[in-house]
Amino acid sequence: MRTVFLLFDSLNRSALGAYGGDAIATPNFDRLAARSMSFDQHYTGSLPCMPARRDLHTGRLNFMHRSWGPLEAFDNSFADCLRDKGVYSHLITDHVHYFEDGGAGFHTRFDSWEFIRGQEYDPWVPMVAPPMEKFRREFSEKHYPLDRSSKRFQHMVNREVMQDEADFPGPKCFAAGFDFLDRNRDADDWLLMLECFDPHEPFHAPERFREAFPTGYNGGALDWPYYARVTENQAEMDEIRANYAALVAMCDEYLGRLLDYFDRHDMWKDTALVVTTDHGFLLSEHGWWGKCRMPYYEEISHIPLMIHDPRTPQAAGTRCAAVTQTPDIMPTLLGLHDADLPPEVRAHDLAPLLAGTSGKVRDSAVFGIFGGPVGIADGRHVLYHYPVDWRAPGLKEYTLAPQHMTGHFTAAELKTATMVPGFDFTRGVPLMAIDALPDAKRVPMNDGLGFDDDETRLYDLAADPAQKAPVTNHAVQARLVAQAAAEFRAHDAPAETYDWYGLTLKETA
Repeated sequence: MRTVFLLFDSLNRSALGAYGGDAIATPNFDRLAARSMSFDQHYTGSLPCMPARRDLHTGRLNFMHRSWGPLEAFDNSFADCLRDKGVYSHLITDHVHYFEDGGAGFHTRFDSWEFIRGQEYDPWVPMVAPPMEKFRREFSEKHYPLDRSSKRFQHMVNREVMQDEADFPGPKCFAAGFDFLDRNRDADDWLLMLECFDPHEPFHAPERFREAFPTGYNGGALDWPYYARVTENQAEMDEIRANYAALVAMCDEYLGRLLDYFDRHDMWKDTALVVTTDHGFLLSEHGWWGKCRMPYYEEISHIPLMIHDPRTPQAAGTRCAAVTQTPDIMPTLLGLHDADLPPEVRAHDLAPLLAGTSGKVRDSAVFGIFGGPVGIADGRHVLYHYPVDWRAPGLKEYTLAPQHMTGHFTAAELKTATMVPGFDFTRGVPLMAIDALPDAKRVPMNDGLGFDDDETRLYDLAADPAQKAPVTNHAVQARLVAQAAAEFRAHDAPAETYDWYGLTLKETA
């Protein structure tokens, strides 16, 4: 078996025609849907970027124990498990967060890896005397402060060397992917993880894609919205959304080139193709831009997943209504290569769904951010269950790698550390328990803002798919909370977590 695992970032389900979107033409995602099983109730797990990737590597939720951080020494990784089976793995990525303090240990699990430079605020292009007047003309200060202390300034510098389409990181990722396939497509027992940061912000696409989405806006680049409430006028909103649409169109075209490659080399018969994303993004829906700070609305948490498994050709063009989520990718990848499943895994191989021998793998998907609300979705309803007071003390971070996104834990945090016995997934290894201080540089406290719209709410997605109005249904809410409690128990969540989310969750545990 050979596997191509294509991971986009911030790819909205609603942007794809295969999932009912009609604002952007995505013919190649339609082509993939015709070759694959499309999962209609697929959700995130831990949020956002690196927590999602820890779920992907380990096959279990991690937001109950720790915020954004490195892969831990005791963690399983699907890449290590594949190596034990004799399967070669290669990572191609332009995801800059792997190469910050809080992203260590993920890429080095692969047998080989390639980092494509230039996305977001990647400290890549050195420019001592940048063209400030040019930047002032080309970029809107609403998204790009002319201040070198801003991470966004580095992106303006990086864009100076992105003149042709082939210079953009996304196309470079696919070029590196085709190079890997040219070298290795005739070999067996390998997995290629092709990870494309697009369409994550900043929404900067080659001009030919951007031209397809004209707006009435005529100012500087407006393509990197802050995670905040919408305050823009209609022209600015249209411009931001058009820039996102251009990136989705680019992703669709390059996916098409990959599908062409599969066609040209007859790879469908012996090569699996898994395509998904880590989370979505609010593009002014519900009055917000971004993710993390607000409830995990469907635009953020309900994500696309398409799988072509050559062992089950009958699944091509079908749809699956079973509830699945991000951690299920790990056991599914191992199952494709007959690799052993570590006992710490709590997720599910999706092969029985692809084969039609099972109708479901779980009752609900449970997802969230450390210290924030817990989302529970069962295919009909979704509940965002908030802690009693997310600003209050009481939570601890459990880790042996105390790193936030772009730096280590502070001395104030580390002074609270004590060594405690491990959990059922740490293989007998003790951990540091560190107070989760309210001013710690963890998502979304690292922006100094934290969570907002922080009231528990239940939605009936069948009656209200756009989530315009919460509903009151005590029986449904109690059932979903009980399912979250069961998931907490299955993941050996810390005892204080139950108190953090209130007596209702504790009493059902």
